[in-house]
Amino acid sequence: MGLVVTAAVLASASGLAQSRESAASNTALNTVRLAQLPAEAQSTHSLIRTGGPFPSHKDGVTFGNRERLLPTQHRGYYREYTVPTPGARNRGARRIVCGGKPPAQPQICYYTGDHYASFSRIVE
Repeated sequence: MGLVVTAAVLASASGLAQSRESAASNTALNTVRLAQLPAEAQSTHSLIRTGGPFPSHKDGVTFGNRERLLPTQHRGYYREYTVPTPGARNRGARRIVCGGKPPAQPQICYYTGDHYASFSRIVE
């Protein structure tokens, strides 16, 4: 009976890993044109490309990809930036996450309007 439980646990873990991989690959396929993003996101993207200055002290910090929705990369590859939300008293839920080095010339950027629950790759 212990072997059956172990097999079930392994099958469940394998399914979870496949779900995460599937989510990452599906997210990478979703795209949004920069011109379709809110004006604040377009401004933030421009600041990223010019190296700042950024409005939040947390802009440019390492994004850990704990949700595993973005393609797996080494720690420090992704950096996050706040997209201001009109009327919000805090940083709000909108972010741009970019990957690559140097930070002002990222290889890829993603937009999330729901605080990392989903991402769309930004295309220009």
